[in-house]
Amino acid sequence: MKREIATLEDIKFLVDTFYAKVRQDEVIGVIFNKVIGDKWAVHLEKMYSFWQTLLLGDHTYNGSPFAPHAKLPLHQEHFDRWLQLFNRTMEEHFVGKKAEEAKWRAHKMAEMFHYKIQFLREKGANYLN
Repeated sequence: MKREIATLEDIKFLVDTFYAKVRQDEVIGVIFNKVIGDKWAVHLEKMYSFWQTLLLGDHTYNGSPFAPHAKLPLHQEHFDRWLQLFNRTMEEHFVGKKAEEAKWRAHKMAEMFHYKIQFLREKGANYLN
């Protein structure tokens, strides 16, 4: 049964379900698993906080979400796959305004991260330091 995103428990379900797909994915799983290693619990906690802040308005996330991604070997196909898995998770489990907002925000994030990474690659590593 699909549900609306209204509580932290909904956020945790979204994040856990989505990242279970990511971890096993043949396109992006290798990258995530290599970078995160045995720190998945820490990463998931950050993601709970991130999405809780964005979707529920509970300001629990502090940090810069782009910085950890800046030097990763990510290309358009990786962002496309991330977004595909995210949208599939949303379509399978959620409905409503917050679900639509989450998909919109994920799309904008993927677009922005890809653009910034491309910019940094073209301008050189001095922008990363």
